[in-house]
Amino acid sequence: MAKSLLLISRQAPWSGPGAREALDIVLAGGAFDLPIGLLFLDDGVFQLLAGQNARTVQQKDLSANLQALPMFGVEDLFVCADSAEERGVATDALALGEIKVLSAAHIAQLIDRYDQVITL
Repeated sequence: MAKSLLLISRQAPWSGPGAREALDIVLAGGAFDLPIGLLFLDDGVFQLLAGQNARTVQQKDLSANLQALPMFGVEDLFVCADSAEERGVATDALALGEIKVLSAAHIAQLIDRYDQVITL
């Protein structure tokens, strides 16, 4: 059986290539049926806001990649409630409907469930 992977995405979509690279890794893993999860932490929660205009900061829009996650078998999606609250992001208005909201206290338990963890 393949080892499971948790990818922790900590960068805002406009802060550089990290957010896009995280999504690319997750989509590739999903395409190969790797048991994979994606956690949005710290500034990574900004990726989940609807209605972003990536052109104004000369970046590619990540919303299509986010919407494609279920099609690639990536269904274990998580967001840190504490990170969202600290940044004024309402978890009930996120662009992904099927995302589990976790407190910071539960993130350590989540990480322990996976064989490998990558942070970008």
